[in-house]
Amino acid sequence: MKLKNVVAVSGHPGLMTLVSSRNNGLILKDPVSGKTSFFSVRTHQFTPLETVGIYTMTDTVDLKDVFKIMMEKMADNPPVSVKASGPELMTYFSGIVPDYDKDRVYPGDVKKVIKWFNNLNEIGYLTASDEEE
Repeated sequence: MKLKNVVAVSGHPGLMTLVSSRNNGLILKDPVSGKTSFFSVRTHQFTPLETVGIYTMTDTVDLKDVFKIMMEKMADNPPVSVKASGPELMTYFSGIVPDYDKDRVYPGDVKKVIKWFNNLNEIGYLTASDEEE
């Protein structure tokens, strides 16, 4: 699983790959089109996916571990549509992370996780083993 340089950018759909950093922003590449762009820190917020975690009742679960569980359960329990209702999203997510914190994990968070999972799965970032990183 290659999440090391994958970044979510506020105001930009999809995920980007970090190419380089500058003191006033980041140079990111779209993994689908291969187009490289500069994003200023003044107008965008950046979320590296390797730092994202899901709140549970006792601690947090890394997003990488959530994606592994989603890959393992994909045949039996495929991800629901991101356009599904809130209760449907939460029912699906409780099958993935049964002890998630119901007070701090919202349907919008689950939508992001599913979008990111689908995006990374299409690109092929979720099939790589840990040794390849």
